[in-house]
Amino acid sequence: MSRAEAVRKASPLWTLGLFRSELLTTFRRWRTLALLGVLAAVPVLVGIAVRIETGDGSSAGGGGGGGPAFISQITNNGLFLVFTALAATLPFFLPMAVGVVAGDALAGEANAGTLRYLLVAPAGRTRLLFTKYAAVLVFCLVATLVVAVSALATGALLFPLGDLTTISGTRIGFSEGLVRALLIALVVAASLVGVAALGLFVSTLTSSGIAAMATTVGLLITVQIVDQIPQLHAVHPYLFSHYWLSFADLMREPVHWDDLTKNLGLQALYAAVFGSAAWARFTSKDITA
Repeated sequence: MSRAEAVRKASPLWTLGLFRSELLTTFRRWRTLALLGVLAAVPVLVGIAVRIETGDGSSAGGGGGGGPAFISQITNNGLFLVFTALAATLPFFLPMAVGVVAGDALAGEANAGTLRYLLVAPAGRTRLLFTKYAAVLVFCLVATLVVAVSALATGALLFPLGDLTTISGTRIGFSEGLVRALLIALVVAASLVGVAALGLFVSTLTSSGIAAMATTVGLLITVQIVDQIPQLHAVHPYLFSHYWLSFADLMREPVHWDDLTKNLGLQALYAAVFGSAAWARFTSKDITA
């Protein structure tokens, strides 16, 4: 390796350029744009459905089901559509989108024959893996914000806005409600960190992007099913999806932090375990594509 190549390889600016290139590649794909479009459509469909259901003055949802009963409050305050949309997309739509992007991160490059070129550039395997994971994390945040912004715009168009009532029954101002909505969106995005690491690890195991995406989504569905089986309650606290809906505790007064911290800690653990596994696999993998 020449001196110029060594300097280039160690340059933080070159790493930043690689990261920017990865972001542009990720968000220019039609598949990524289609996923974001579907996510943006979910709050619109929920808002229209609630508007039609309550057109005769009846209440929506009723709040009798499981999970956060935000849907029963949408007609009183459109801001609740943000919480409802995130609760509706988090169990499947958001993690599925993240699983598709993460699963294709390395396997898609290998299948297209560009992975070997990236490593010769030189990017370095560790740096390339870190860049891929960072890009997936940005997608987690963008996807969550797309749902939240779409829900806020739809809620503002279809329903009144103003002060809102927390789950605890206390009243907070609209501005504080917006802050809590932002915090909830950030928590939801952080809840996808474990899925992102799992998908990236699966992506290192195969050279087929479709196989990696299908495997990641299949594992996601399997974990969700296991989390609903009462006889397996002993393993539920260790599943990355178990505390996903704990973000509802941010709408309590005072905020309940126990399940929130458990969720964030569990996501960090999954990121560390599967991130390390992905690194061990990728750095020792024979790249022949």
